[in-house]
Amino acid sequence: MHIKRKTIPNFWPIQRTGTKYLGVPTHEKTNSISLIVIMRDIIKIVKTKKELKSLLNNKKILVNDKIIKEVNYPICLFDTIGLPSIKKYFRANLIDKKLNTEEISEKESHVKIYKVIGKKLLKAKKVQINLTNGRNILTSEKVNVGDFIVLNNENKIQKIISLKKDVEVIAIKGKHIGKEGKIKEIIKEGENTLAEIIMPSKDQVKVNIKNLFAKL
Repeated sequence: MHIKRKTIPNFWPIQRTGTKYLGVPTHEKTNSISLIVIMRDIIKIVKTKKELKSLLNNKKILVNDKIIKEVNYPICLFDTIGLPSIKKYFRANLIDKKLNTEEISEKESHVKIYKVIGKKLLKAKKVQINLTNGRNILTSEKVNVGDFIVLNNENKIQKIISLKKDVEVIAIKGKHIGKEGKIKEIIKEGENTLAEIIMPSKDQVKVNIKNLFAKL
């Protein structure tokens, strides 16, 4: 499927002038950008869909350390893209309120951060935790809903992050989207739980913790 360039979502960091149609992600359509758009129009590793197909057919592109074959595979926030053959690695991130990419090291490409959105006690006292992007894993670690975990490419938890003072965060939605900094304190305002954040500029903003994501 395709979308007219003039009607692309506001979070796509590309111009509305150029080729008339652009590839639509195969799923996660409301919060992702298709691989072809990332590779051709943003990272500019390829110039055509044919070039991208050649890389895919030769298993030269990894997304979150997995070989990908779909031209329109969705790239979501904090996903990693690896091209080991040319030693280039990228992470999808919020830059100027857009879903853009930043170059990272190979080591960084092997980990990804997720938010814990649910947990369930299974038989034999095993705990299944439900993560953003539809992932589920079993763990014996003490993790709470609302925490963030850093997973490596073997599905092992490397780090657990709870929202508290001095934790670095980024707002991924709401009126403060894209703003980042350190939590100064967590406060209650009516029914809402807010984090007061000190940004690098020393300015401070209050953000609902539901709109925050911990940073790696």
